[in-house]
Amino acid sequence: MSEKADGARAEERGPGADAEGQGEGGAGRRASYLGFVAHEVRNPLSTALWSAELLARMAPAERAGARGEKLVAMCLRSIGRVRRLVEDHFLVERLDVRGIPLRPEPLPIADLVRAAVERAPTGASVETDVEAGLAAHADRMLCERTLECLLAMAGASGAPVRVRGRREGVRVSLHVKGDPPPEGALEDPRRGSPSDARGRSLALPAARRAAAAAGGALSVEGDEYALVLPLAAGSPAPEGR
Repeated sequence: MSEKADGARAEERGPGADAEGQGEGGAGRRASYLGFVAHEVRNPLSTALWSAELLARMAPAERAGARGEKLVAMCLRSIGRVRRLVEDHFLVERLDVRGIPLRPEPLPIADLVRAAVERAPTGASVETDVEAGLAAHADRMLCERTLECLLAMAGASGAPVRVRGRREGVRVSLHVKGDPPPEGALEDPRRGSPSDARGRSLALPAARRAAAAAGGALSVEGDEYALVLPLAAGSPAPEGR
């Protein structure tokens, strides 16, 4: 089965979907998914609480020293991880019940990509190659969340990221290349799935849903992420056609 088909299959099966042949029903898949989410939130939350409790017991002078600074940094990292997990989980839940009102509008792709690059972590190296005048017709928030996710995942190791945007018929095609997508990258996680120390375990499943809700699709093509979106009316035809 192709990787594109894998992405479509993941979209159809919903939260916590297991691989074919596992024999779990919908309730079992959801329980497995929620079990994973609970585990992912519990670990960094416990670390944040432990750090805060230690800080509360420290004398003011010690709290202001190197040990206190280390505990504060640990607490903030853990809270940031929880925040990303919760935001992605809420997005998954809202999209699954169609709880987000969509506001499609013309979105110049060059501007959309530029804004996502500016929000990327400091030091990220991103090269862009987008056809002039290319625009999608989609919901801005969903497209921004999807692009931010793809840049973060493709640049996780600090590797350079390349974003290429082209018109393909009546669709906008965006390819994001950097760190290769892991196996089953777009599948919903379940109990036993690998954790992500950055809190991005749900980022790609959320992005997959966001792309579909925006009228497009997210898939893996070889070592790239491929995002297609509806083409905005008035987008110029590529040169030479």
